[in-house]
Amino acid sequence: MNFFLAVSFTTIVMLMGLGVTPALAERVWDEELNRFLTPEELGQEDVYLSPDEAAKLMFPKSETVREAILSLTPKQKDIIQNRIGWNFPETSFECFIGETDGQTDGWAIIQNTIGKHKPMTYMVGVTPDGKISNVEVLVYRESRGSEVRKKRFNYQYEGKDVRDPIRINRGIINISGATMSVRSMSAGAKRVLVLVEELYLKPQGSETNIHTASHSEKGFLESLLGL
Repeated sequence: MNFFLAVSFTTIVMLMGLGVTPALAERVWDEELNRFLTPEELGQEDVYLSPDEAAKLMFPKSETVREAILSLTPKQKDIIQNRIGWNFPETSFECFIGETDGQTDGWAIIQNTIGKHKPMTYMVGVTPDGKISNVEVLVYRESRGSEVRKKRFNYQYEGKDVRDPIRINRGIINISGATMSVRSMSAGAKRVLVLVEELYLKPQGSETNIHTASHSEKGFLESLLGL
């Protein structure tokens, strides 16, 4: 399945992670393996970091790290979709903001994008000058391709900004056997850069709708991510 078409199935696949298995997801064909995936492979979920743990890695020197929910207006969502070149179902994103002496050290936004069959959950950090500072995988749900969490791969995203293509063979070297995961992470990294630019780095007067996450919202998000 084409990655950009697969994104529209995010909600269905997330339900699988919560133990709800829709009928159309019961049998998944893997073209590379030339067979249906086993229930064990479909149920695989490797949790590496909680959102709070990942945020600490993003902002190791910040005095404080606070949470916010980024809520997009329909206009903002259309702008971001047009800029990145693909549509997505989400209208809000969980964000962590590092601060020191009243100054922003950067932003880190959690992403869920479809790998080969299931969503990967990862965090992308962005510096105040709009460059990727770090990428950390929180949850990986595929049977193959978890190498995307290794620093020897995801260091490639560091220093990239919205002007970079961030695609396989265009600044990003692929991993054999994990092409869909690499495409997924690259698409999410690009989306984060555009989100930060549209919601934080543009001049005052934008329609950004940002509010601090409540305890109940945080709990819902963590349950949705399987954390």
